[in-house]
Amino acid sequence: MPKIPGVNPEQAVKALEKVGFRMIRQGKHIIMSDGIIRLTLPRHNPINAFTRGAIARDAGLSPEEFKKLL
Repeated sequence: MPKIPGVNPEQAVKALEKVGFRMIRQGKHIIMSDGIIRLTLPRHNPINAFTRGAIARDAGLSPEEFKKLL
C-alpha cells in the first residue's frame, strides 16, 4: 500500500467548510456539523490517512473528493 501523507486539521476544516460544514466548538477535538451530520476531527498534526478517510466517509464524501477539496 502506498504511503499517503496526512493533512493538518486547519486544512481539513477549510475543506469541510467548502461543502457546507460549520465549526460548532473546539477543544482537544474540532466538532463540525452541516445541520444533519456531526463530525469530530482530532487536533493533532497531521491527521493520518486512515482517519482522514474515515472523516471523508462520515461526511458523505469519497476519499478522492475530500482530497480534491484540500
